Amino acid sequence: MSAEHVVFLFDVDNTLIDNDHIIADMMRNLERDIGHEHQQRYWDYFEQLRTELGYADYLGALQRYRVNHPRDFGIIAVSYFLMNYHFANRLFPCSLDVIEKFKQYGEAAILSDGDMIFQPLKIERSGLREAVDEKVMIYIHKEQELDDVRSRYPADHYVLIDDKVRILDAVKKAWGARVTTVLPRQGHYAADTKEMARYAAPDVTVDRIDQLREYDLARLRAATRPD
Repeated sequence: MSAEHVVFLFDVDNTLIDNDHIIADMMRNLERDIGHEHQQRYWDYFEQLRTELGYADYLGALQRYRVNHPRDFGIIAVSYFLMNYHFANRLFPCSLDVIEKFKQYGEAAILSDGDMIFQPLKIERSGLREAVDEKVMIYIHKEQELDDVRSRYPADHYVLIDDKVRILDAVKKAWGARVTTVLPRQGHYAADTKEMARYAAPDVTVDRIDQLREYDLARLRAATRPD
């Protein structure tokens, strides 16, 4: 293990778990259980809540749908679908292996955004909570809570693995050379070329999370830019 204390911070959605696949499964179930028009209404409520709260709240959108459509019991099936979803089946290949490898060099923790019901359920049921020894942080806007992250997990150096270049850029601006930013180009955010072009390039970019098995701490540290 390195003489310096390193903490590896892992995002969840589209970093360790194929969240786009989960949403596609949910859309198919909504279409089947409440029909196309009402499915569109659900996503309207979802986007309203995301604007109001600042994070994705799938269950909250179900509640809002219920308030507006109190006699549509098809939505109950969608609730069952979400609560019983096999999240472990949507882990990207070798996600757990990457966490286990990096734990050779320091601590590993989850650093995620989301609600306080569905997101913890996803992290628990997928096996991610156990993989990081129950070190889980879920914020509304994690890039605004970096002082809390540092107080909970003090370190000489951090490695942040996240699919959103906006988050990586914000953390690099805040922590500079104290963080290595890593982008797995997975999911719809990483595929958005206009969004990618708005921010500085991460220190390390890989096409898939499993490619990080080829990296040790020395290689990550060598790629770290000051800001």
